[in-house]
Amino acid sequence: MAGPIAIVTGAQRGIGYGISRVLADRGYTVVLCDLDESALSEAERSIPGSHAMTVDVTDFEAVGAAVRTSEETFGPTAVLVNNAGINRDRMLHKMAESEWDTVVNVNLKGQFNCMRHVVPYMRGRKKGRIINISSASWQGNVGQANYAAAKAGVIGLTKTAARELARLNITVNAICPGFIDTPMTRQMPPEAFSAMMAKIPMERIGTPEDVGRVVAFLASDDAGYVTGEVVNVGGGMVL
Repeated sequence: MAGPIAIVTGAQRGIGYGISRVLADRGYTVVLCDLDESALSEAERSIPGSHAMTVDVTDFEAVGAAVRTSEETFGPTAVLVNNAGINRDRMLHKMAESEWDTVVNVNLKGQFNCMRHVVPYMRGRKKGRIINISSASWQGNVGQANYAAAKAGVIGLTKTAARELARLNITVNAICPGFIDTPMTRQMPPEAFSAMMAKIPMERIGTPEDVGRVVAFLASDDAGYVTGEVVNVGGGMVL
């Protein structure tokens, strides 16, 4: 029998893929959502019982159609993990309007779009878990005005939704990953990589599965009385 349905956005690699693997290992049926159809198909093949769904989280109507299809095809959404995100780093005085808009649309509007379409189903059932992936950068980071603003917005969105939905037994929490081993961090110049590592008291880079295990806890019955929280997963980088 298929396990409870978890929708994970940005699922084809990096943190989203790690989250999806952990949830699948815990018995969830994971609906993998992303834009790259080829990479998404590969992720689907490697995660038992998962289902790939190509969707652009910035497209309000497309997200609505994807959520409706998931509900009708796979079953009620028990967990929504809003992980899809991109960065277009540049100093503020050099940042193009398109770089601002693209990052905010994916990282913040994308989370609103997914929540807006999933929440009515959860409200009807009076049950659900929403986990939004923010970032340690929400507190500000040089060269990331667009990214930091979007990720700070995610925390405001999370806390507001938590207040609105608590009485319906729907929890909404945010996770702020620190320095995580992903394709993006592997491409960093050695000096930048070393500088980031120097900020981590645990003296190791995090893994996508480190984030996934916290997601799994927040999705579980054990976290039924936890809502509106912001959990740092960064080896002590943010204290």
